[in-house]
Amino acid sequence: MADTRSDIEYSVLRQTIARRGTARMVLVPVTFIGWAALSLILATWGGHPFSSLLTLLVLGAGYEAIHALHVGTERIGRYLQVYYEADADGPRWETTAMAVGPALPGGGIDPLFTVPFICGVFLNMLPGLMLDPSPVEVAVLAGPHIVVLVRAIRGRLAASRQRAVELESFKALLLRQRDGQ
Repeated sequence: MADTRSDIEYSVLRQTIARRGTARMVLVPVTFIGWAALSLILATWGGHPFSSLLTLLVLGAGYEAIHALHVGTERIGRYLQVYYEADADGPRWETTAMAVGPALPGGGIDPLFTVPFICGVFLNMLPGLMLDPSPVEVAVLAGPHIVVLVRAIRGRLAASRQRAVELESFKALLLRQRDGQ
């Protein structure tokens, strides 16, 4: 019975990884389309410099959702790697994928789409700046934009270390669990 539960858990978690990966790929264009549409609406009907904060909210929320999907997916992957791939006879997808990933010279991907989001944040400032805002309005607009930029950069840096850190964390947890039994 234990093998059946393990097989079911493994299958469900692999499906979860696939669904989250698909959701992330769908969420990126949806976020940018929503942002562009809202920006166009606000620009068409005349805007206030602060209306770019509403469109920034769309970009920031989209980034956060994509980040959460990615972090959760990676965490599940490391769990599977430690708890299901320790045996040579077991599945090896996570271990193999992790070993191959760094071997791509210059071909690494950004699963968080950081560059498009950073570009979007800079573009998001333009409509507000074109409305001839006062220096105080520019400062108020720049603050949240800088916060989103810093968040995207920090999120990308953390994501680049996540696999190794969580792999070691899950290995240590497994050893503690085995020692406690």
